[in-house]
Amino acid sequence: MFDRRKLQAQMVLKGYNVSQVAEMLGINSATMYRKLGNDGDFSRTEINQLIDILDIEDIRGIFFAPSVASMQQGEEG
Repeated sequence: MFDRRKLQAQMVLKGYNVSQVAEMLGINSATMYRKLGNDGDFSRTEINQLIDILDIEDIRGIFFAPSVASMQQGEEG
């Protein structure tokens, strides 16, 4: 899981829309929207591409945010 709001904010900061990022990732726009809508997760390769495309410096804040980690821990226990 990831922090959808932070990822979308980074896209806006870099001047990209969802369709543009999807194209750079090599996926369909509908797939990108599903992933952003919590109906899927990004692969490791896609995460690495997003880090490069969006020049993400704080990957922990987006992909390993405390709220995301605590949600996952709650699901396990």
